[in-house]
Amino acid sequence: MSYEKVKEYFESVGLGERVINRARIGDTVENAADAVGCDPAHIAKTMSFLQNDGPVLIVVAGDARVNNSKYKARFLQKAVMIPGDQVEALTGHGPGAVCPYALKKGVRVFLDVSLKRFDTVHSSGGSLSSTVSLSPTELEAHCAPVGWVDVCKGWNDEQGEAGAV
Repeated sequence: MSYEKVKEYFESVGLGERVINRARIGDTVENAADAVGCDPAHIAKTMSFLQNDGPVLIVVAGDARVNNSKYKARFLQKAVMIPGDQVEALTGHGPGAVCPYALKKGVRVFLDVSLKRFDTVHSSGGSLSSTVSLSPTELEAHCAPVGWVDVCKGWNDEQGEAGAV
């Protein structure tokens, strides 16, 4: 159902051809990159967190990892991922297929600066077999984020991987 909602949205804005249904991609960055034919860094993975005031999604580059201390400094609470059995109920998309479009009301989206270095990124299209290819500017326009954040590490070789989600 969520793929259909994502496809319907992009059809309504004249970008329906950007939503591609593929052979099963799976739920890893590496599988998605293989299916799309790109470097894993170009996969825009959507991370789902549970905050005191509800669910938050952060879209990050495929080679980036959420840094716990940066997350806490930005959101003033510890990074807690949404449990897998609650993801669909809270976001409108199932585990592994969460994307920043066609979300349940009240879900806030943030984009991480790790995405800005690419001309094109590829996000989930609401299913384990679909992708949406957009520029970071188009991604921003179509997911209506609260804003851009800098909560990741690993993508620009700073600080290593300790303390990352």
